[in-house]
Amino acid sequence: MLRARWRTASIAAGWRFPSDWGLPEVDDVCSSAVREADLTAALAGLGRARAESGAGLDETLTDLAALHAVLTTEDSRDGLIATDPNAAPTQLLRAAALAWADASCGELRNAETTENLTSLSTHAYLRTRLGEVYRQAARAGVPVSDTHALLVVTLDLSSVTGWSRLMAMVLVADVLREVFDGGESIAILGPSVAVVLAERDPFFGDRALHAGWLVTERLTVDPQLASGQRPWLRVERLPDAQEDARALLHRVSRA
Repeated sequence: MLRARWRTASIAAGWRFPSDWGLPEVDDVCSSAVREADLTAALAGLGRARAESGAGLDETLTDLAALHAVLTTEDSRDGLIATDPNAAPTQLLRAAALAWADASCGELRNAETTENLTSLSTHAYLRTRLGEVYRQAARAGVPVSDTHALLVVTLDLSSVTGWSRLMAMVLVADVLREVFDGGESIAILGPSVAVVLAERDPFFGDRALHAGWLVTERLTVDPQLASGQRPWLRVERLPDAQEDARALLHRVSRA
């Protein structure tokens, strides 16, 4: 109930892309609010997540003003709540703003858009890239599933130890960069999971099959890797809502 009212108030206050609004950190804030706990830590987490997903500071603070309006206003008959950007408590805005700035400046300062070992994009960068893809699709009025697809490459490294575990993902990264060399977003989501966010064109399926064949071939250079199971490649259909796509990435990273 609180989440739905907050989302409605935020969109009415000017949140530009409704599909971008939902984040796991939103649920953390709602949980703290319902328990009447201190919101500082939860709002700091939300501010950081907003920055990582590409939301601007003004939009983030307006969203917090909408939350404050919902928490301090009884539910109206039509569900709409007037938001006053200047009414939210300073300590709450400060917590979110500092976290937002820290995340934004940290990315610029450390350039942590790539993972050190494989040089593939990070989970955080892929989330930002997904936001761009969803906004582009919304502007064009087409479902993201019609324009893009997510190729997932998973290795079973349960019986692999030492340097071979690291070498496996390096080999996967090299193959994906070789096959998907046209501007696709290639990211590593876990110790044994890599993904490619690519346009769904007529050649995507052929490239995916070629990548699977090459990964299998390259893994034969190491006896530990050659004796294991073949890599598991699958194409995940991107959901209509961006918040569901983020949940998909979370599930994939846990595979």
